[in-house]
Formats: sequence, structure tokens, C-alpha cells
Amino acid sequence: MSSSKIKSLAIVALLLLNGFFLIIIIVDGAAAARAEREAIENLCTILRANGLYITSEDIRVNTALRTMRTMRAADTETVIASAFFGEAFTVEQGVISVYINEEIGTAEFASWGDYEIILKPGVITSAGDTLRTVQNLLYSMRIDTSEPVLSGSHGNEVVTAVCTYKGAEIFNNTVEFIFANGSLQAVRGRYVAGVEVAEDGSQISSAATALLDFLASVIRGENDCARIYSIESGYHHRVVGAFGEIVLAPAWRVETDAGRFLIDDATGEIRSLQ
Repeated sequence: MSSSKIKSLAIVALLLLNGFFLIIIIVDGAAAARAEREAIENLCTILRANGLYITSEDIRVNTALRTMRTMRAADTETVIASAFFGEAFTVEQGVISVYINEEIGTAEFASWGDYEIILKPGVITSAGDTLRTVQNLLYSMRIDTSEPVLSGSHGNEVVTAVCTYKGAEIFNNTVEFIFANGSLQAVRGRYVAGVEVAEDGSQISSAATALLDFLASVIRGENDCARIYSIESGYHHRVVGAFGEIVLAPAWRVETDAGRFLIDDATGEIRSLQ
């Protein structure tokens, strides 16, 4: 589909969604929910009829998401380190806390939960089943994720998994396991702990709003696609405040034939998601 035609369709979609928002101003509750479903169904029908393919089933929403604060937690860092070192380690506390086992390796934990674990060769091997090895480690680390994804060649593989909070994916938070010659070499990620509702506690908006933001970006020529595979609600890590506090903020992930995009639910900002 040509870029100009997509932009024309986006303009029609915006008019349709504006009608939906007018209804929201007038009604609420169940009536508003029905109005949103109908608006999205009509939007999907218009776009499909003109070559920009999406169905309402491709839109997955968790309406309970809201902005959450997270905190650094020493007990969580100990649990993660213990998954690799057992109980045999020393700790150097500070802005960066370092857990050390001379025979196994080191684990460094920085502000806001970022961590890197470096292991000596042969300490942990893939044992012929890299994914199972990683799943067992994630269980011991008490890190919740989506299904891990394996890439690379045999023995030199990388396993990546998107972290989750209460079942919702944190789109820009992944944990990565790097294998070299069949041996686990490094683990990198960011843990989530001490979660509580933020002061503003803003709740996720509607799927129609996410579509509005994305289609507006198409009109502006910032994104160009012929197919939207899915739109899914979740979280992303966002830096706020003068001291760089990281919060879990509601967000949307849009999968298209032109790549994946993340929409900040509060600001409408759209960026590429690798």
C-alpha cells in the first residue's frame, strides 16, 4: 500500500476515534466500554477493507495496569547471586554492590536493579538443553519472564526473555544469558522489586488512544507500515524526576510489518523497540 493511501486511511481512523472519545465524555462505565469495542471494530473493518490489516483479536488489553514505583532491594540481589554462587560469597556494598565467589565468578548490582553476572568457564554448562538450563536459572533467580527465545549457533547461544510483572510484559526490560562453547559466560538484566503504586498512579488508557497515537505518527510520516500484527498493553521502564528514578509505566507494544514500536501511554511518545 502506498504511503499516501495509508495516511488517508489514518485520517479516516482518527475521525472515527474522535467520535469514540466524544461518546466517552458523555457516558461512562459499561456504555463506554461498549462504545470503545464498537469503535475499534469499525476501525479495524475500515483499515482491513483498504489493505491495512488488523483485527480486534490482535488488540490485547490489561486495563488494571497503572504507574508503579520500584526500589532497589538487597534481599533480591542476594537471591539472584545465590542462584549462581549458593551461599559461598562475599559482598562489597556500595552504589555498585559486588558479590564475589573466587571459584565461580562475580555479580554486580547497580542502581535501579541493573545487574551483570560474569561466570568462569565450565561453571554452568548448557548440558545439551540450553533453554531448560536458562528456565531453571530463572526459577532460582525468582525472575518472572515471558517464554525465553534462543538464538545463535550450537554452543555459542544467546537466550533472551522479556521480564514480566504480574503477568504483564515489561517491553524494554529483558534478561540475557550468553553462552560460549557450551558454557554460560554472562547474564545481564534488571530486576523488579519493592513495587508500589506511584504517587500519580495513572492507570492505562484505552486501546483506542494507543491506535490514535500510532495512526497520528503515520500521518506525520514518522512510521510507515501496511500491516499491524498486534497491539498489546504492558509496562516499560521510564526514568522520572531529577534523580533519575525508574518507574514501571503503562505502555503499548505495536507489532507491524515495519518493525516493533513502543508507545508511552502517558505521553504518547513512540519509539522503535528492538
